[in-house]
This record gives sequence, structure tokens and C-alpha cells, in this order.
Amino acid sequence: MSRFFNGKVVELLAPAGTFDIFKEIIGSGADAVYLGGKKFNMRMHRKDYNLSNDEIKQAIEIAHSMGKKLYITFNNMMSDEEIDSAKEYLLFLNNVRPDALIIQDMGALSIIKQTNIDIPLHASVMMNVHNKPMIDRLRELGVSRVVMSREASLQTISKLSEATLMEYEYFVHGDMCAVHGAQCLYSGLLFGKSSNRGLCMKPCRWPFHVDGKEGTVSDGEYHLAVKDMCMYRHIPELICAGVNSFKIEGRMRDSKYLVSLINIYRNAIDRYLDDPAGYYTDEEEYKKLYDSRQRELSTGYAFKVPGSANIDLSGKREPRVFSRAVEEFEIEKGRIKEIKIKLNTDRACNQPLLVIKVNNMASLKQAVDHGADEIYLAGEVFKNDRPFNKREISKAIEYAQGKKIYYALPRMMFERQFSDYQMLLNDLERLGAEGVVITNFGAVAAYSGKKLKMVGDYALNCYNSRAADFYHHEGLNRLTLSVEAPANVLKDVLHRSHVPIEIVVQGAPVVMYTEHCVYAASSSKFTSQDCCEDFCEGNRTVLVDEQGCKHPIYADQYCRNHMITSKDICLLPLIKDLCSLGVGALRIEGQHYQPEVLGKVVAVYRDAIKHLHLQEENDDVRTNMLKEITGRGQTLGALNYD
Repeated sequence: MSRFFNGKVVELLAPAGTFDIFKEIIGSGADAVYLGGKKFNMRMHRKDYNLSNDEIKQAIEIAHSMGKKLYITFNNMMSDEEIDSAKEYLLFLNNVRPDALIIQDMGALSIIKQTNIDIPLHASVMMNVHNKPMIDRLRELGVSRVVMSREASLQTISKLSEATLMEYEYFVHGDMCAVHGAQCLYSGLLFGKSSNRGLCMKPCRWPFHVDGKEGTVSDGEYHLAVKDMCMYRHIPELICAGVNSFKIEGRMRDSKYLVSLINIYRNAIDRYLDDPAGYYTDEEEYKKLYDSRQRELSTGYAFKVPGSANIDLSGKREPRVFSRAVEEFEIEKGRIKEIKIKLNTDRACNQPLLVIKVNNMASLKQAVDHGADEIYLAGEVFKNDRPFNKREISKAIEYAQGKKIYYALPRMMFERQFSDYQMLLNDLERLGAEGVVITNFGAVAAYSGKKLKMVGDYALNCYNSRAADFYHHEGLNRLTLSVEAPANVLKDVLHRSHVPIEIVVQGAPVVMYTEHCVYAASSSKFTSQDCCEDFCEGNRTVLVDEQGCKHPIYADQYCRNHMITSKDICLLPLIKDLCSLGVGALRIEGQHYQPEVLGKVVAVYRDAIKHLHLQEENDDVRTNMLKEITGRGQTLGALNYD
């Protein structure tokens, strides 16, 4: 039942959370429905939601009998111990023939190819698709449609749709996230419930007050609570941009709400397709849509970086979230003992590389002087430092005296970033840099032919050995494990992967990565792009939750904001166990440390690696030393959870 405009498909895609809801909405104006099974999807909180295998089979038969399509969400990260179950489920789906699988995990892509599943593949929004190199490579790998990043503008989609053979799906209505797709890691670290595994506890929906900027302290505002998406008034712009599938979010919404919403969009799309020049917005329909809204409404990133226009600071319409702020666990001896039992291995210890990520030249010198083997120069530099220029990179390589220098690329790379870094990478080869740290799949595809070595960052969300081996096959020489990985996942990947694995053992990883400028919003400005007043220069904004935990926010040169953990991850008591499992590199995320602090932290880890045979005798001393050096609490992060 798909419609067409200028020869291109225009599809209205609706969600269904249960079989009963599916039976209600399949008769609505939707051309296609997407839903999930009882596992491997992004809505896993409620056992009474999602469909059993028998219900999936019936739903596909019903949809096809009505000339409609049905897509299955197979789009969360899986662990190695879930792979056999995933294969069994995929073979079932291959027999019942849904019209597509929506996937996130590159390990899933590998399994699909291995088991000869021939169902069309769509890249989930959790793949964070936003650049041409990624789209081109996904097309080569058999993906026929991409759900575009929520931060991708219609102008970006228009350019991409003209330059590629891919189909484009775009969220047009519903609950959105403040953070780039798959780049919110805090739920996994705080609760052991990963947002990339369908268990997000929504810390972005908590009230915070801003601390650290004199005269602008506010109390209990919702600084990260994004308004709901609503593109009803912009049907022509969506179609003309090349959007093929208009996706409605709402797998946790009831059928009455969904049917009304679907039919409102159906009527608008049909009016435009029937008579583009005579098209109009039906204000009565829009009023129905507006009156039934859950949150306030926004057009998100469709037309520009929206700033605080996309945030409802008051939280007046914010539904009650099922989680409350909690303090990150401090390190406990009992938990260390439990983890050591889980990680137990009789292998001899290897000597891992000690890798440090730095924000400036002073920190690089401290890292080199105190024993780093490799140094990552941040491509997204926390202000008030400035980006590393070619002259500084040359000096860094010279100062390193044979220690290896890598350049860490930005997590998000739109057209501008690829243009910026193409020239830089040529210079990196000439200057003698060892390689680059890859943060998104587009960069893997774009730079795999370079002489520079490639290390995969934790932003790639590698959670199983199949994903690690996939990236290795794509050209990565080493891969950083997801910081959301608990002990059993960590052990399985280290045992089964054929690529050297790096683990973040110290520091504060970025747990929320967003285009939204908290600095501008807390100063009551719409966006950092509207005649920016440099709110982030010379200041440090900290969001304080209801427990009093402080979450520092750093802005980079692209005006993206980086929230880090309130405590430092510290796996120092476990490095002997990690080394015996064959870890290839231990990383210190050091961008937030002052240079002299970073130097002392590096020295502690260098000494611990040197004296692995004496590690347990000195665990408490070194851990307390790190706490005193950094002035921050210490936590095991995701290793606090099974």
C-alpha cells in the first residue's frame, strides 16, 4: 500500500507494542507497522509488551493479507552468551518472512550473513547513521534502508538522497532523546541497564539544577528533557527532502492514541500526494494532534540545531519517569572479590599497552613523562583548550620520542568534519603519527585505505566478539570494549575475539553526547549557533541531580556538549585479572584531568603494570592514592552489575 512521489516510495510507518495494539492499528492509515519480539529489541522494560513468536507469525500474515508491510526490531546490542538464541530467533523470522529487520549491532549483521538470512535489512536509528561513507558501506553490506540520526537535518537528508541509492526513514512524531543515537551510556553505568539494550532508565528526564556559573543557578529544571517531535506541518518538506518512510515513535503508547495520530498524518500525506500545489495544513486535525500531546512539541533538528527551543525546562508536561537519581557506587572490596571470581583464568599475565587520551599539549607531556605507551590526541577538545593544530601535532610526535601518537576523531562526522579531517589525515601520515581512533562506522569506511592504523573507540559500542571481529575485518587493528559491558561480557569478548581489545580502566568516559548546548540553554538563549555569546568560554557548567551528584558538562569546538560521570571509573584493582585474560591495552580517559593530575594518575598505573605480581598487596594503597590525586570518587561503573 506504499504511496509514491516522483517515483520514490512514501510510506507511513506506525509502531505497535503488543499484539492487541497491532490488531487495532493495522486497519488504520499506516502502510507498515514495526514491532518487537520478546527479546533483542529496544523496548524491554515491560514483560507484557512485545510479541511472542506465534503472535509475530499471525501479525505478519494479517499485515500481508491487507497489502501492508511488517518490520521486526532486532536492534539491541547482544552479548556472546545470547548469540545462539539470536540465531534461533533469526531462523524463525526467516521462516515467517517479515518485510525487514531493523538492526543496530554489527555483530547481528555478521550473524545474519553467516546464517544466510535473506530478509531485507534496515539500519536502526541506534546505528546513528548521518554521513555518506557510512551509508555507502552499509549499502555494500546489504542494508537497503537507514533510519537517519535524529540530529540529521532535512537538508542533510536531501543531499544524501540525491547522492546515494539508499532509502531514508525519519522520525516524524513522538518521544525523542537528547543524546545522539547509541551515545547515551549513563543508564548502563548507573543501573546496569543499558539504553543500547532496550533498558534505558532515562536519566536525561531527571530534574537538575545548574551549579558552577555565578548568577545563573536554577533549581530543579529539566535541562535535558527533549520535547516530542512533531513534523505534521512539514509534510511537503519531508517528501521533497527524499524521506521515504515517515516513522511514528510510540511502541509504549495505547491504540486509541496511535490510531488517531496515524490517521491525521495519513490524511496530510495523501492530500499532498494528490495535489501538491493545493496542499494545506488542516488546522482542525492539528488541534486534535496538539490537544492529545504528551509533552510540548518541536521540529527537533529538521531545520537547524534547535537549542533550548527543543527542551521544556519547566517539565510541566514531563511524564513521571520510572527512575530517580542515584549516586554512582563507590568501590567495595566485596564486589572486587566477586568480579575476580567471574574473571578467573589460569593464563599468564601479558604486558598491556598503557594508553592515555589527552586534551592539550601539557597533558601529553605529562603522559609521556610518566610512562604512557600510546597517546590519543582528542579531536573533540574540551574548552577552554583549543583543537590540536598541525604544528602542535608535529611537536607532540617529536616530544613523544618514539611513543605512538594517535588522533581521536569526533564521534559525529557530518560533511564538514569529513572535509576538515581529510586534509589532516594526509598530514598525520606525513608527520609520522601511528594512527587514528575511529568513533563512527562512516570513518571506518572512509579511512580504511590509509596507511594509518585504526583503533575503534568505545563509541562504537562493541558488546560481543562478533562485532569486534566484524570491525577487525573492516580494517580496525584494535577495538575498545563498550564501557557498559559487565564482567561476563568483558570476559567473553576477551576470550573469543580475534582482535586485540582495549578497556577503559580509569577516568571519566563521556556518557551523554549531544548537540544540545546546556551552556546556552541555562543562560536562557535558544542555541549556541544564534549569535553565540561564548557561554562555555571560561566557565564550567555542572548539572546537579536530586542526590546532589555533580555531572560536569564540557563543550567542544563544534559546540557539542559532553557529560561525564560524576565519579571516575577505576579498575586498578582488576588489572592483573584483565591482563591474564589477554587485554591488549588499558586506557585512561584523561581529558577532564588537569595536566599535573594526569601525570600522577599515569604514574600510578605505570607502576601497577610494572609490578603486577605485587598488585593485590598494593590495591588499597593505589586506589586511595588515585582518589586523593584526582579529588573525585572512584567507581567500577558497569562492573558493579552482573
